Amino acid sequence: MIKGQWIDGQAHEGGGDPMEILNPATGTVIDEVRLATPDDVAAAVAAAQAAFPGWSTATPGERSTVLHDLARRMADRAEEYAQAESAQAGKPIRLTREFDVPGSIDNAEFFAGAARHLQGSAAAEWDGTHTSTVRREAIGVVGSIAPWNYPLQMAMWKMLPAVAAGNTIVLKPSEMTPITSLMLAEDATAAGMPDGVFNVITGTGPVAGEALIGHPDVRMVSFTGSTRVGHRIAEVAMAGLKRLHLELGGKAPFVVFEDADLDAAVQGAVAASLINTGQDCTAATRAYVHRSLYDRFVDGVASVMDAVVLGDTRDESTDIGPLISTTQQQKVAAMVERAVSAGAKVACGGFVPEGDGAFYRPTLVTDAAQDSEIVKEEIFGPVLVALPFDDDDEAIRLANDTPYGLAASAWTTDVVRAHRATREIQAGCVWINDHIPIVSEMPHGGFKKSGFGKDMSSYSFEEYTQIKHVSFDITGESHKPWHRTIFTGNND
Repeated sequence: MIKGQWIDGQAHEGGGDPMEILNPATGTVIDEVRLATPDDVAAAVAAAQAAFPGWSTATPGERSTVLHDLARRMADRAEEYAQAESAQAGKPIRLTREFDVPGSIDNAEFFAGAARHLQGSAAAEWDGTHTSTVRREAIGVVGSIAPWNYPLQMAMWKMLPAVAAGNTIVLKPSEMTPITSLMLAEDATAAGMPDGVFNVITGTGPVAGEALIGHPDVRMVSFTGSTRVGHRIAEVAMAGLKRLHLELGGKAPFVVFEDADLDAAVQGAVAASLINTGQDCTAATRAYVHRSLYDRFVDGVASVMDAVVLGDTRDESTDIGPLISTTQQQKVAAMVERAVSAGAKVACGGFVPEGDGAFYRPTLVTDAAQDSEIVKEEIFGPVLVALPFDDDDEAIRLANDTPYGLAASAWTTDVVRAHRATREIQAGCVWINDHIPIVSEMPHGGFKKSGFGKDMSSYSFEEYTQIKHVSFDITGESHKPWHRTIFTGNND
């Protein structure tokens, strides 16, 4: 049994019930952990609160040095991280080796540099009698909740900008996938991060999550997950007037215009819809294709999807792994079944394959109604819906016909059309002739019901600070003429 809590620089057992951590590819038990109780949460917050004065006043260079060392330690353990992430989340080892772990290390290197470049407005005399400047200061204790789909990356996205800016943090990973977050805490402490700066609590949302976001000493809440849970997070956080950062669900459109490179679009659609078995809030889920290309697109995507290899996640030749659980597997299967019952067709896939694990065949759905569940709601599985359109206006309208606005892509060789798509599609990220790639230097976050706030980049760094205006009198006069506007100064 692993110790699932990292509090004040040390591993601890939680005070709650034991829980098995399963490999979703095999259903076998990886390890067991005792879940966090509200008392465990309180201890973690207290440790973070005690560490805040020292860490917030550390120099940017000191914080940068720690994060650089963390990146080096993670690089030294890259294969260990990749194996652990693959096992707990059911990811193909090729994905964790080439995507999850390198991206996480790059995030650490970026914020190690960013820690030394937090900037404000230049000092100036805006009214002629005072010198004004802006300070960016740490907020305090940050309570962060990360999802199960990218356990390591999401832990990094939460922790790095928070601590780089001088905050302390209590992170609650998913209770299903806590292992790499605990490894990260161990490496952060070994890298010289002071005790209490980074704490990890492994527990459920209703118990540990609610206790964390509702704790009076938590000054900011950051959450990545479903829009439904995001609403509850917002209710609890705003009751305490806490700073709030939400990265929620998505329903990304994949728009293929009539001049697109069709082969590239087909390959891109398969990759973008199947990454992490479709358990990605930016994954392509709605392909809108110009009618002149539609039939060839459907045939091409179906052909490529049929060739995708499901299997042993430890094998480099495996393309996609299972869903996170049999519960999620059945949820996806039921959604496809309801779509078919409502008149949609399955061009490929659409079934649970034989064998162990929470697998689902890559699936392409056609002929679904625009207002149907499978077009409107997040699937979070290896399912792409393809629908035709007749002109550019319709394509943009359909792309925006969703309450979500996290990510989108447009496929075209026309510069004007590309610029229109990036301008008019309502999403926090719009790719042209690609879908999914993200970089540490660029912000990630959504519009509408996909939430607000940015992960990664200097924009994320700034969100973990509060702004203070500092004003210095430069006249040396203690008696100001404007005071007489308020009172005359006549004591008679």
